[in-house]
Amino acid sequence: MPKKAVQQFMLGTVLNNETQARETLAALKNAGYDGIELCGFMIHPIGFMVKLLTKAAGMPVGKGGNLDWHKLVQEAGLSVVSLHTDLGSLERDAKAVAQEARSFGTRYVVITGMYRFDYGDEVAVHDLAARLNKAGETLLQEGVELLYHNHNCELRRVNAQKRAYDILLEETDPRFVNFEFDSYWFTEGGANALAWMQRLGTRMKLWHINDRGSRVQGPAVTPILKTDSMELGTGNMDLDSLLEQALKVNVDAVILESHRNWIDGSPVKSAQVSAQFLNRVPG
Repeated sequence: MPKKAVQQFMLGTVLNNETQARETLAALKNAGYDGIELCGFMIHPIGFMVKLLTKAAGMPVGKGGNLDWHKLVQEAGLSVVSLHTDLGSLERDAKAVAQEARSFGTRYVVITGMYRFDYGDEVAVHDLAARLNKAGETLLQEGVELLYHNHNCELRRVNAQKRAYDILLEETDPRFVNFEFDSYWFTEGGANALAWMQRLGTRMKLWHINDRGSRVQGPAVTPILKTDSMELGTGNMDLDSLLEQALKVNVDAVILESHRNWIDGSPVKSAQVSAQFLNRVPG
């Protein structure tokens, strides 16, 4: 049965020191989570510009890069379901990335999408698929598997017939590249997340889950509501059907990652509320 995990990225504001990190991880464990997905740039010291960019995006990474994450996750009784990195780091030193993944006991390294990349450029997307294949083959030699994580930009059309994600699915070799599917971002992009999950089939090894809706404080001023991330089961996504498909293909982990719009402004409280839905997952 799949592990129930939280993506570290949503926890940046509550991982600023060792005491706070321990309390946060303990709260997740007590809520029913048994795993965490780590981000490479949140478990190592990073530069000012990266911190500035993530803060501007509404997801500050905090000061957790100075902490001992091997010790923290072990003490919390959490397993590491994957390690997020970037393609540049993999191409520079795949052995080092694989070694770090293995040190956390995970078999998956995940590419989280390309920064300043034109997903509407057909030539560039073909090239990306080739680069992913090469990186995945190198990782596999080190005993680690490569997954690609989508956002909504992969829905951009590269021609009249195909989207960027079509090319990534069709041109990556399943021996070397598989997928961590984020159903929130494809739903946000106007796609049928369930249909894409069905198309991925067993190539979907991990599932990023979130819900989508509106948190309304009193009567709406206009007839238009702004949609945003919501706690699981409180939004308008058909999570039950998505969950059924994820279980059908035996995903290794169901991973919560919500964005900014947390209940009471607390990522921990938001994760605790979402756990009420996730605890229905057989375990």
